[in-house]
Amino acid sequence: MAKRVSLRPEWLKAERVEDIYSVSSCVSNDFADYFTYWKHNGFWFFDSPEIIKELSQQNSIELTRTMLFFYEAYEFEFNIDEGEWTAFQPDPAFKTDIALPTEKRLEGYDVVNFDGSQADCSPLSCNSLARDVETNRHCLLASFERAKQLVEEGIFKNAEPGNNRIFAVYSLEWF
Repeated sequence: MAKRVSLRPEWLKAERVEDIYSVSSCVSNDFADYFTYWKHNGFWFFDSPEIIKELSQQNSIELTRTMLFFYEAYEFEFNIDEGEWTAFQPDPAFKTDIALPTEKRLEGYDVVNFDGSQADCSPLSCNSLARDVETNRHCLLASFERAKQLVEEGIFKNAEPGNNRIFAVYSLEWF
């Protein structure tokens, strides 16, 4: 995903946070309202940076000042109502053939709610949970284990509706 990374908004009272690398587009916007182009995969992201570039060129979408991210999702999502982890799959209506990056830099972990097929909110930033939960300067958690622990403890339960998924967030270099 290509995103326009935003600096920490004034309303987010977490001084250690400098900018927002969240998976959701509530604070740091995606490069476009890309759903309307139907080039995304079954996870509602993109299979490769080339697809993002092609879509941008074909539709005169500016990519300058965007950052490129690769998201790696834990294969289970936490069903808040049932209090258990359940497997999830990509939407079979879309081809999913993810090109794994050869070089990536782990930036941290995000917890994202899903009330349907696509990422809704990242409560650490969207709901200001970073005010009370230790995050890094990009508003991400330091480890998968910490993210899973917080989910299971119910920290995200009343933040947003839907199931919680944990994502490793990697930054990539544009080519």
